[in-house]
Amino acid sequence: MIPNIVESISILIITYNRPDDLLDFLKSLQIQENASHIIKEVLILDNASTISYDSIQSFISQNPNLKIKFIVSDENLGVARGRNKLMSMAEGDWLLVLDDDILFSEPTDLEKIAALPHKEFFANTNTAVFTMRVIYYDTKQVQITAFPHKKYELYKDKAQFLTSYYIGCSHLMNRSVLETTGVYPTDFFYGMEEYDLSYRILNTGATIAYDGEVTLQHKESPLGRQPNYKKLQMQWVNKTKVVWRYLPVMYFFTTALLWSFQYLKFAKGNLGGYFKAWGLALSIPFTQKRNPVSSETLEYLRKVQARLWY
Repeated sequence: MIPNIVESISILIITYNRPDDLLDFLKSLQIQENASHIIKEVLILDNASTISYDSIQSFISQNPNLKIKFIVSDENLGVARGRNKLMSMAEGDWLLVLDDDILFSEPTDLEKIAALPHKEFFANTNTAVFTMRVIYYDTKQVQITAFPHKKYELYKDKAQFLTSYYIGCSHLMNRSVLETTGVYPTDFFYGMEEYDLSYRILNTGATIAYDGEVTLQHKESPLGRQPNYKKLQMQWVNKTKVVWRYLPVMYFFTTALLWSFQYLKFAKGNLGGYFKAWGLALSIPFTQKRNPVSSETLEYLRKVQARLWY
């Protein structure tokens, strides 16, 4: 066993209508070295799936050593509320949050993830969240949308670095930081909830980091999950809401404007959704309280070259 590892990790997964992908993940978890020593529990939330998960139930009954709890929700809670539910149930000191279509690559991956908080690079960084390297399952190419920095070319070859946000599909979070920050915003059904919690985490004086030693495989298509106008609406409005809450006001205007261009680019002329999103975005200053991050947090964001304009 690798020395100096975290031995109290809760693995949290939300699943919806993808039992085959989830079963593949659980099989990759099954062969992880020293999993029984590292894992406190595996919490899986079935987010109101409409197809059978009998294969998962069978796997769970045959592998009691993995300490899997399968929770069924009668309604689709979305990502934010679903994760909040799992976070409220988790008992581990650290939370390993994964999408249900993620796979481990090597039998030592879980050990290496559990060793991240004790790595020399992070000794004096007070890091509360770690993000791992993610590649596409089909092509084995790096998933740039799952890379925690917008300046990919500048940062892609760095083994470790501090950054401004973490990736939802694969991250390790210190559960204790949630006692100060609270959990995800419940008014976010889809998109940008990680940014909201990232700013609150950074404002506690903690940091967020990337470490590329472990590579996880993601079954998402290299073409991405094709955006539809409703998801684009939510991303646009939610990102604008996050910026209004935590960043200087000038970034609110630039974010709203530049995301409107993004919507037009991908929504294929759905002007009804365009005007509705603008109405929601412009109402934010009248419906949302501001809680700007500290000057020290802003300095950190600029030091790690965060993208603040949008």
